[in-house]
Order: sequence, then structure tokens, then C-alpha cells
Amino acid sequence: MTNREIARAFQYLGNIMELHGENKFKIRSYQNAYIQLRKQPEPLSEMSQEEIGGLKGIGKAISAKIKELVETGTLETIKKYEDITPTGIRQMLQIKGFGPKKIRVIWKEMNVETIGELLYACNENRLIELKGFGEKTQLDLKQKLEYFQKSQDKFHYASLEQESEEIIIYLKDKLPNARIELTGAMRRRSNIVEKIDVLIGFEGDIEHCFDDENLKRVEVSKTFTFAKSKNDLPVYLYICSPSEFGSKQFRYSANEPFMGAFLKLNEGLDFKNLSDENEVFQKAQLPFIEPELREGDWAIDLAKSNELPILIEEADIKGVVHNHSTYSDGLQSMKEMALYAKSLGYEYFVMSDHSKSAFYANGLKEDRLYQQWAEIDELNKELAPFKIFKSIESDILANGSLDYEEDILKQFDLIIASVHSNLRMDKEKATTRLLRAIENPYTTILGHPTGRLLLSREGYPIDHQLIIDACAANGVSIELNANPYRLDLDWTWIPYAMEKGVLISINPDAHSTGGIHDIHYGVLSARKGGLTKAACLNAKGLLDFEQYLK
Repeated sequence: MTNREIARAFQYLGNIMELHGENKFKIRSYQNAYIQLRKQPEPLSEMSQEEIGGLKGIGKAISAKIKELVETGTLETIKKYEDITPTGIRQMLQIKGFGPKKIRVIWKEMNVETIGELLYACNENRLIELKGFGEKTQLDLKQKLEYFQKSQDKFHYASLEQESEEIIIYLKDKLPNARIELTGAMRRRSNIVEKIDVLIGFEGDIEHCFDDENLKRVEVSKTFTFAKSKNDLPVYLYICSPSEFGSKQFRYSANEPFMGAFLKLNEGLDFKNLSDENEVFQKAQLPFIEPELREGDWAIDLAKSNELPILIEEADIKGVVHNHSTYSDGLQSMKEMALYAKSLGYEYFVMSDHSKSAFYANGLKEDRLYQQWAEIDELNKELAPFKIFKSIESDILANGSLDYEEDILKQFDLIIASVHSNLRMDKEKATTRLLRAIENPYTTILGHPTGRLLLSREGYPIDHQLIIDACAANGVSIELNANPYRLDLDWTWIPYAMEKGVLISINPDAHSTGGIHDIHYGVLSARKGGLTKAACLNAKGLLDFEQYLK
């Protein structure tokens, strides 16, 4: 073990003890040991315990621990604290500039235990009011958390989208005569991706595409070149001749279940050396299947019977449903949010701040509801024909009931019902809780049905089929929460919802004006499930939306 590794072990021990509010003097002694040991020129592994104990700031107890580290590679004391510290909390200690004092506040006061939960809390402005935090601190932490997530093996599609587009532009500039497109999971718009895949149709040398700034080559194999982007993201380049670009694009774009079903259906046909991907489908005598639908075999069945859906487009969305303002935990005022939505060309805006039980998000008590409603009435006079609807994101309480009494509930234009507390439920309890909320006559939309945070927190288990059936029976729509960390309802359940006539509402859950743009990611995910314009609640224009609410 090197001196730096030994020093870092004591730094880590001091930090993890501080998370648990242990003795300050002992913590300080470990932190001082870290400072002293990392400066020590002579290898500690070659020194006796007595020699180590004689070093400045290093006593008998710490010298014994150093010997334990050198001989075993770890410390029993560290193991003891790791056993009582959630993995996500320990990961937070790896984030530079985010110390144990702040982590302890997050953990103990907000019950946040994973990087993803913390990043989502930043997006919803939950940290601003905490002691030792503020808007600048929250923004800085958000950026650090995003960087940490990018350094892991899997990524939210949204975190790679811009970089992938920049890589395509860069390569087209370097290879102006080549055909260059995204392929793989990025082209399928998968919720979670592992890398950026690029297909290049070009015959010639691409050596000049690599440098230390934009695209750094790491490894070359027979089938691909592995490189790193300027932000150190993994990029796989597949190079082929232009005459076989269509065949290769089809091959690399298809997920294994889709490809298996396609080849089985077209056994004996040769799909090699086709320059355009459309030729693949023409040869198979099938209509073109959009890349987003190339996950499983169900789209092939629809293609065979010529029943492929016309997928929803971002331009089809007419209203921004599910938004938060400074009335609860949003960054901008209601007027700022509504004006921004209007400037983007939307016809209506659904104001749905948190309900009163959401104390963690400054949920609205009755007096503040009346204040908000009065402001909405004034804004609607000013902004007509654009309209703001009076809504609320009502917490689904532990027993399945909605926040507020009936005399308040009946005054909303619509209600989004969501679970935010007591998330550790088994399938029966979670399903029962949601069913009761769905059966409430005032529920309009079931919000983020499983409460998941992609790459961070699994959703509570529910009987999706039973929930969708109940929504169909009670005239309740289901939210596809467009926040790229949620994308909940999962797209795999959209076909069943459409079959049952349940409308999907693609909602940004926006906590700032910028958050409205998350509709983009919701639409991409919805397309994977075959969602059509007709099956989307907020693809309705203002008049149709008002009629639906009536």
C-alpha cells in the first residue's frame, strides 16, 4: 500500500464517522493523520509500528491502524461504519466539495440515500431552504452529481444526447463526403444507454478524426473503434463502405429480440450490401419500422398486418401539463412559467404545485390555494386565449386518499394524484394504494405511477395491468412523467394502455422554465411504446382539453 492510499483510508474513516456524528476529536485526529501521512516521504509499509508512532501527529492508536492497513488492506473500523451506511451515502463522499456535514443533513433531514435521489431533489429545488445550502450551492452540487453519474457505466439518454449530436457534427466536418448517423441504443432513443454508437459509411482513412480534444482514440478492433469524447464519454465508431450502409444501420440499430424475430420471419433472405435502410424493409415486404420500435418483436407483428401506429411527434403536444412554481418548490413564478410556455407556442398550461401534505416541497395550504386561484383568474384575463388551469399534484396519502377535503378538491379543474411518501411498499400495498386514488372521483391523472428514478431508485412494485384496467374503468389518464430521470409510466406499458383506451399525458413535471423542455424526452419514450397523437391527453387542443375535463 502506498502512503497516499493509507492517508486516503484515514480521510475516508474520518468522513464516514462524521456522517454518524461521532467524537469530533477522534475525527480530527484521523483527518490530521491524512494530512501528515500523504506528505511522508519514506514508505510507511517499510517502517516499524514504533517508527510510525514517532511521526508528527501519529500516536500509538493510529500507528496500530496503519499496520493493520498494510497487513490486511483494510480496517475493521471502516467495515463497521460501512455496514451501517447506505451505499449511496458512501458514494456521495466521493464527490469533491460535498463534505460529510452536508451529506449528513441531506441524509437525516430529507431521507435521501442515493445519488439519483439527490440529483432529483436538486432539480426540484428541495435543497435551497436547508441549513448550509442555497441556490448557488444547489446548482454547483447538481453539476457535480451529473458529472459523477456520467462517470459510471450507464447513462440517462438525456445526458448523452447533446454530446452525441456534437460528435456527429464534428465527424461530418472532418469527413464531408461520408454518411454518418447515430446507431444502436441512442438511435432507438432508449431510456438508458451505455455508450454513443456512430455508423460511418466511408472508404478511406479516418486517422485525422482523432485528437486529444474532440475525439480521443482508445482501442481499435476488427469491428469498431473505441474512443472517448471531449467530456470523456464512451464512443463506438463502426465503419463500413457506403454501399452497405443500409444493411449495417439496420443491424446495429436493432435490439436482439427484434433482430431475432425479424430474421426468423425472413429466413433465407439476404440483407447484405444494401446502401439504404429502406431497402431492408422493401426486401422483407414490410413497411418501414421506426428505430424507436426496434426493441422487441411486437412491432414486427403490427408491421405484418400493416397496423403500425403513426407515432406522436413533439409538435403534437398542445399543452404543458404538470408544472410547479414558487408557490411550492419551483424556481420561477407562476406568471413566468406560463408566459414561457405561451412563448413556446403551447395553448394552455396546467398549474399543479404540491399539495399541503408535501411539507418538504412547501405544499399549498388552503389559504395559499385561494391566493393562487385568484392570481390565475387575473392571468387568464391578461393572457387569453392562452389558458392556465387550476390543478394540484395531490399526494396520495398512505391509505390511498387524496390531500384536502372534498369541498376543496371539487374546485380544481383537474387533479394529478401522485405518491411521494412511504415508498417502501410491497406490490399488494402499492397497488391497493393507487387503486383507491384512481377510484376517487376527483382524480384526473395518475402521476408517475411507480415513483422510480432511473439508475437510482427502483419504483415500488405495482400490478400494472390492474392499475391500467382501473384507470380505464374510472376515466383516469396516466402520466408519462417526461423528466429524463423518471420516464414513468414505462413505455413498455403504453401498448396495453392504448388497447384499454387509457389516455397518456406527457408531462414535464417542470420546476423551472427550462424543465418544460423535458417534454422532448417524454415524447421520445412515448414513441417507443407506439403512442399516437389520438392516445395522448395533452395532444388535445385547448377546446378539446376543456371538453375532456368536463
